[in-house]
Parts: sequence; structure tokens; C-alpha cells
Amino acid sequence: MKHILACLVMLLMAGQVAAMEVQSWQTKGGARVMYVHAPQLPMVNLRVMLDAGSARDGDLPGQARLLNELLLEGAGKWNADELASELESRGIEVSTHTGRDMAQITLRSLSDKNILTPALDMLAAMLASPRLEEEAIARVKERTLAALRQASQSAEDVADREMMKALYGDHPYAHDPLGTEKSLEKINRETLQVFHQRFYNQANAVVALVGDVDRTQAEILAEHVLAGLPVGEKAPPFPEPNPKKARALHKDFPASQTHLYLGMLGIHRKDPDYFPLIVGNHILGGSGLTSIMGEEVRNKRGLSYGISSYFSPLRVQGPWMLSAQTKNSQARTTLELMTALLRDFIDEGPTQKQLQAAKKHLAGGFPLRLSSNKKILQQISVMAFYDLPPDWLDTWSSRVEQVTRAQIRRAFRRRMPMKHLLQVSVGGGK
Repeated sequence: MKHILACLVMLLMAGQVAAMEVQSWQTKGGARVMYVHAPQLPMVNLRVMLDAGSARDGDLPGQARLLNELLLEGAGKWNADELASELESRGIEVSTHTGRDMAQITLRSLSDKNILTPALDMLAAMLASPRLEEEAIARVKERTLAALRQASQSAEDVADREMMKALYGDHPYAHDPLGTEKSLEKINRETLQVFHQRFYNQANAVVALVGDVDRTQAEILAEHVLAGLPVGEKAPPFPEPNPKKARALHKDFPASQTHLYLGMLGIHRKDPDYFPLIVGNHILGGSGLTSIMGEEVRNKRGLSYGISSYFSPLRVQGPWMLSAQTKNSQARTTLELMTALLRDFIDEGPTQKQLQAAKKHLAGGFPLRLSSNKKILQQISVMAFYDLPPDWLDTWSSRVEQVTRAQIRRAFRRRMPMKHLLQVSVGGGK
């Protein structure tokens, strides 16, 4: 009975995915908008993304993230306390996030115009007129320094940072969005204003919107939140990263376990090998304990409690990483096994049984990625920012189903040669 109910739920979700229409247009200022009408709840979820992520930091790592955090620390006629009070009194949620490609600010509000209108006014002010007061800058800097100190005490975070530096060298993706203690000292109100003037404009922005507003209202909303920004120009494209020669790096760290990373340059969002590599990675290490890595490293040999691999597609080639944690005494054995399994997969590819299981899991589970307005917003945000077609969600499962063993084998052989494999281990110290 439970199995039947689960199947019915999945079928209903699949129907919702097929019925969901993603609409797209450009604002008068040149910003792309993606919108889904969702009248089931009296809510609006809206996200503005700017090509102003940490890869735009230049000589001051951390300034993109610092500025994005400061959007919540006072804007327009509201200081930080007044802004927080206004949002809380109306039940409006606003959050920010900064990655390597994008800086984003997300709003969630009731669709009632008496609440939504002031919510949009405040969001527009945050984008166009952040106060950047000295006290707020100092406060956010201190939070960032605390996050940096916490990351330096985590073997996993240290390993991740070391791998990104090894993979990208002097490319803009190499540094951590948090920045460094030295760079944070150099960032001030003037440098933040310069960054804001350069990258916070309508041509450099995209909007994603899901909620209880019709198309006409959605167009008005998108224009409203961007109205205070200058039209401006798009940020220039990033250079392509250069693959590195294979090498192994180790960093002593006081921990009972060693964190192991294998890494290479992976894929970008419009990569022609996107689907063969995504499906292949699911088989290799992306499906957790049922993956090849999970079965061989954890289940059979008990060398790691957790092992996984993933692609992180970006504007240009993002990283592919395979990570595991193991006892210090087993680090070499585990690393050698991970490397051997990867080599075998690149040479031989998956079995037909493994491929069918991966397709079933990926395509069957896809509706869960669209099971709430928040999740839909996340999906169409990616589509809007990376200029993916409006039918991306409609065709995703069918494109997974079309992947063949030969495509996976060709893609992994061509795109992930062992001569570019980087190994990073962090741990083993007293």
C-alpha cells in the first residue's frame, strides 16, 4: 500500500512538472526575468541575481560577499534596525548569498499588496541604495573573520580551499568568497561603493519570480525592484581555466581523520557533455552509498563513513570533486583505491544495469526538485542566470533518459584524463 501511495505521489508531481509553464522576458533595462505562476498559496518568492560574485573581487577577495551581506544592514531611508523591524513586522523574509558567479538577494512575502508593495520598496532600496555605514561594515567584517577562523579549524573546509587553489591557480574562481584577513583589512566604504557602481546595474541582473501574481503583475514587480539601478553594462566574460598537471598535495592538520579530495576541471552550465557527465558521475559517486565509490570504499571495505562526488557547473568550467574521510592510518590505502576506481570508470564506463538504475533514480526523483515554490525558484534562478532555455525543466528527464553508455565513456575519457587529476589530503597531524 505504501509503495502504491508513493507511486501516486510521484505521478502527481510529474504531472505538476509537465503542467508548469516557465515564462521569460527582458525588462526595459535589459534584465532577464523568469516567472512561474503559482496561485496555490498567497505568497511571492522573488530573487534578484547579479553577475557580482566572488570571481569579480579582483585584488580584494571578499568584497563581493561583504557588499552582498551589507544589503541587509540598512538601505535608503531605513537604518539596519529599522529595516529589520519593518521586515519582521510584516512577516517578510529577505536573505542574501554570494557564490563565485553570482550575488543574490531573495525575498519571500505574502502576495497581499499591502504587504508586498512595501516589501518590494525595501528590496529595491537594498539593491540600489545600501547605506554602507561604517558601523555596519565593521560588524559584517567581524562576522566574516569569525567564519574564516571557523573554516580554518575544519579539515574539510581547508581541503576544499586547497583544492580550489590547486585547480584554478590565478583564475578568478581560485579564492574563497570569504576572502582573507589581509584583504578584509583593505576593504572599506569607498572600495565597496566602487564595486557597487560597477556591478549592481540592470544589465548585469536577472530576476526569478514564483508566486500568486499574474504575468502583468510579475512584469510590474520585476521593473519595480530594479528601478533604482542604472541600466549599466554586463560584466565581461571570464577566461577559460587551464587544466593542471596531475600532482598530490598534503597539508598536516590536527585531526583523527584525513580528508581526501580528488579533483579536475568539470563542466559549465551549457556544456555539450552536461548530461553524459552528470549521469556518469551519479553512477561513479553522486548517488552516495549505492554508487561505485560508496559500494567499494565504504560498504565492502569500511574505509570511509561517507564518500561522494559532484560536478559544480559554473559560467566557465566549474570543479569536479570526489571527497572522502578516513582514519589517518588508512589515508594512503583509501586514496589509492579512489584513484584506481576512477581510472577504471574512465576506461570502462558503467554497466548497462548501473546506467538504467541511475536514469531511473535521476528522472524519477526530478519532480522532488520542484515540490515547493522555494525549490521552483531555485531551479528557475539557475535557468535565468545562466541563460538556459525556458523548456529546460520540461526536457531535463528526457535528456537523462537519452544518455547511453557510449556517451558516458566518451565524455569521461575526453574530458577527465588522469593526467589532470589533482589529489589533496588534509589531516594526519597531531
